[in-house]
Amino acid sequence: MSKPKFQAEWEEIDEEYQQLQETHKIYRQKLEELTNLQATCSSAISKQRKCLKDLRHSLTKCAKTCDENDLKLIMDIKTQIKDKENVFFDMEAYLPKKNGLYLNLVLGNVNVTLLSNQAKFAYKDEYEKFKLYMTIILMFGAITCLFFLNCRVTDEIFNFLLVWYYCTLTIRESILMSNGSRIKGWWVSHHYVSTFLSGVMLTWPEGPMYQMFRSQFLAFSIYQSFVQFLQYYYQSGCLYRLRALGERNQLDLTVEGFQSWMWRGLTFLLPFLFFGHFWQLYNSVTLFRLAGHDDCKEWQVFMLALTFLVLFLGNFLTTVKVVHQKIQKNQEKVKKND
Repeated sequence: MSKPKFQAEWEEIDEEYQQLQETHKIYRQKLEELTNLQATCSSAISKQRKCLKDLRHSLTKCAKTCDENDLKLIMDIKTQIKDKENVFFDMEAYLPKKNGLYLNLVLGNVNVTLLSNQAKFAYKDEYEKFKLYMTIILMFGAITCLFFLNCRVTDEIFNFLLVWYYCTLTIRESILMSNGSRIKGWWVSHHYVSTFLSGVMLTWPEGPMYQMFRSQFLAFSIYQSFVQFLQYYYQSGCLYRLRALGERNQLDLTVEGFQSWMWRGLTFLLPFLFFGHFWQLYNSVTLFRLAGHDDCKEWQVFMLALTFLVLFLGNFLTTVKVVHQKIQKNQEKVKKND
């Protein structure tokens, strides 16, 4: 007598269930092995770092009294130590680690390390798309507020969108840095300062001082979004070429400023960037004048003036430093070739 159809289906499902249990058991064993390997690697890296730090300290002392041959050996060892520390940084990108203070405050002690290259690249690409789409949205939002809707409600929506955007960028960038992205220097702090500025703009109450600065701020926002769009378009193309040549890390990002790797074919962006920097200075000067106005009672005016000044100094000095360093390197190459 043949089995009923439902019994055959049940037996097939039950057999697959047994296989699933075995597979899951193996998975848990491998996961336990992976966790142990991660702990072993993290411990070994910490130990190596401590040993290298002690060795570097000893080498610095020896360098003061050694002869020329030993000095060359010491410099060679120090170079190798630096190379090893860079390798440790790349290793840690694939190991769970404690979050920094900012991520701990925002997310808590949650492991944000992405263990596979595919997951890292997918997150980085999603971050870049988020920046691009939000830049376009913010540009049209500023255009709408400036030319079509002179309304406090729409201004507040726009300012709230700015706060949310910059807050989100700081969180995403912190996660990317935990996964090996080398975002350095002023460009790490830039979005934190922008978040603060947007928050102060959001709290600035309606009044004569606000109306005096409103059009200038919205026009600046349109220009800033336009420049960021240009930067994204050309930087992403430049990064693609440099990654293909093996000259840049796969997790390198587009930024709002200018870095040394952007020199090839992107120097035309510098006038746009410098114009934006000096517009920030102009905003600061305008706000300082408004703060000295007899009718000015809002604390936001002086605070915004200071914040725009900080942004100008950070952006301008960092860009000038990068350009100066690049020109010096190019001059040194020309001298060597001669």
